[in-house]
Amino acid sequence: MNIVVCISSVPDTTSKINFTENGSNFDSSGVQFVINPYDEFGLTKAMMLKEVSGGGKVTIITVGDATVEPVMRKALAIGADEAIRINMTATDSYSTATEISNYLKSNPADLIITGKESIDYNGGAVGGMIAEMMKLPFINACIGLEVNGSKTKLIREIEGGKENILANLPFVIGGQKGLVQESELRIPNMRGIMQARSKPLNIIEPTANESMTESLNFKKPAEKGSCKLVDSNDVAKLVSLLQNEAKVI
Repeated sequence: MNIVVCISSVPDTTSKINFTENGSNFDSSGVQFVINPYDEFGLTKAMMLKEVSGGGKVTIITVGDATVEPVMRKALAIGADEAIRINMTATDSYSTATEISNYLKSNPADLIITGKESIDYNGGAVGGMIAEMMKLPFINACIGLEVNGSKTKLIREIEGGKENILANLPFVIGGQKGLVQESELRIPNMRGIMQARSKPLNIIEPTANESMTESLNFKKPAEKGSCKLVDSNDVAKLVSLLQNEAKVI
């Protein structure tokens, strides 16, 4: 089975986020970048499917400049066989999906795995766009996948429940927690890190680099206000604060 996993390089959730140029650009200085967590669930699932089938290939693909390569090397150390970096700054979902789908049209895959969204911009659009451009089915919020030859059983989250799906390969999924459990995520070991150095990381140039959207500015959430403590017996004061200051009653 030939599996392609789309991964994003995103800021670690513990990083302090700042913006430059009057809030129009993200400041990456001093920020630690990691594999997008939803993509990591997908990568782990790809490795499991490869092991169960007894063969196949797992390729990771990323749209980005040279700064994303450490994250790609980590994915190779986890177990991916090959990495493709499309040499372009990812400016929006459309341009990212266009470049990935253009590559896949010339390099078909049995299964394409994306995360349901990236944790930086939370667009949640790339997987669906790739599927549309490739004319393939798309199963988003996927939390279960079993493969038997070309036939598959999938489970995805829907509002108020879960949906069971039968589908034939190829297709695109948007994975999330549940596709594998957190305890199943793989940490690169020394052998994997050493092997990753010799695995191919191929750089290809973009074909179009056409963006459909533009970010005008970014704003950080308002800082949390100070906390006021009220004696448990002073109900009148509590009501007054809720009514006059918080204005919630």
